[in-house]
Amino acid sequence: MENREDLISILPCLPLKLESSHLAWPNPVIEALKSLSKGPSHSRVDSGEVLFLAISDLRNSLSLSPHLLAPSTADGYALFFDEFLTRAEAAKWFGEVIPVMAELLLRFPTLLESHYQYADIIMVGVDTGLRLLKPQQPGIVLLSQELIAALIACSFFCLFPTANRGANHLPVINFDRLFAMLYENYHENQEHKIKCIVHYFERIHSCIPTGFVSFERKVLPLDHNSPLVSYPTAGFWANSIVPLCLFEICPSGLIEDQSRGALEVDFANKYLGGGALSKGCVQEEIRFMINPELIAGILFLPSMSDNEAIEIVGAERFSNYSGEVNKAFCGFLDQPKDQQFQIPLQCSSSREVQPGSDPMDVNNSESQATDCGIFPDTDGSKATQSMDFKLQMCHSDVGIATGNWGCGAFGGDPQVKTVIQWLAASQALRPFVLYYTFEMEALRNLDQVRSWIMSHNWTVGDLWNMLADYSYRRAKGETKLGFFSWLLPSFYLTGE
Repeated sequence: MENREDLISILPCLPLKLESSHLAWPNPVIEALKSLSKGPSHSRVDSGEVLFLAISDLRNSLSLSPHLLAPSTADGYALFFDEFLTRAEAAKWFGEVIPVMAELLLRFPTLLESHYQYADIIMVGVDTGLRLLKPQQPGIVLLSQELIAALIACSFFCLFPTANRGANHLPVINFDRLFAMLYENYHENQEHKIKCIVHYFERIHSCIPTGFVSFERKVLPLDHNSPLVSYPTAGFWANSIVPLCLFEICPSGLIEDQSRGALEVDFANKYLGGGALSKGCVQEEIRFMINPELIAGILFLPSMSDNEAIEIVGAERFSNYSGEVNKAFCGFLDQPKDQQFQIPLQCSSSREVQPGSDPMDVNNSESQATDCGIFPDTDGSKATQSMDFKLQMCHSDVGIATGNWGCGAFGGDPQVKTVIQWLAASQALRPFVLYYTFEMEALRNLDQVRSWIMSHNWTVGDLWNMLADYSYRRAKGETKLGFFSWLLPSFYLTGE
């Protein structure tokens, strides 16, 4: 074990220690977890207040400073488990769920050793072991759902060391801020986020899932001499003769409810999970709460750059709720098809991109556009059980389910972002896009625009050059129209 580079890279981020070629908890942690596993009659942990004391004891046994936790963490645990749960819910949580979580943590060293034992043979020639997937280094990690449950239990008990996470550009992984924010700045959304986590562990208590989840860092190489598809230039897009893919508009509904088996786009922060483990509660944060297995990726996936995306396959959904072109291309691209991408680019379009007219720069606010993470269809009823599921997800019949990327708090132009994602999906040879407009007013004419573009049989290069021309004229102050109004004759657009 001590010679495994993958383990050595992630070991400083784990609460375990390596002794005599084996992973293990310190003895005081083992004794404390054994006590918790026997239930509240033995451990005396029967309230949120006492639970946090047990968490503090575990952290002390791991030499983790109490000062590294958010100031109101103890108050948050007490508030949720002592005030927001009914007596029956609290009795089940402390009497049944906490003991199962403790047993899971006791098995954590064995689960991790077993993971490494099989990591080299699951996918021939591909390293799938748990490790730090560093920036600009493409790679994949394949974890069992049982191991993921143990990792998330570590987060719940705030057992992960955090000293070096900032230096490695890793986001917070423990749940201290999640609970502290509940107390410091109460909002119903925060309460419901924690309820999703609690429900996840209740499901784990009933039956631990037996599937696998893959986490892949995808990188478009900046080196244009790379044998793989590299980070595209403006000329790449301008000269493309790839046909536009089918574009279906969904004025209502939710991306995560689609049933077409499509890749589901998460309009992500550059840090995986965004504010999921603090006070955030928009699209990405909600997704991480209803699919808690996504949280495991926060442990080992540092922040994304403009030429990177993260693809996660197999994460199960446990709860319900109510309520820029290269980056998109990176997320939508299946690199094994790279030869198919090279062939169409050997012919050039008659149009040239205008100098300095990157369609991503329609206005200054778009430069803040969020990163793109990709989550394939994760309906729990269709959770993957076979070891070859990753290969199955590479087939060309997998489309894209997406929506208004970066058009909320980040102020992106929804019309431009719609077209950018259509371009990226088409160039990545995806067969279709399911676009969820969420009834946004700026997209009320999207159906007419789509029909008009398709009637002209445009290629990716044709539409890119129109978008580039618009961007150039907008930047020069020659038009103040939205892209749809600028593109189409006025009589095609209703209500304008």
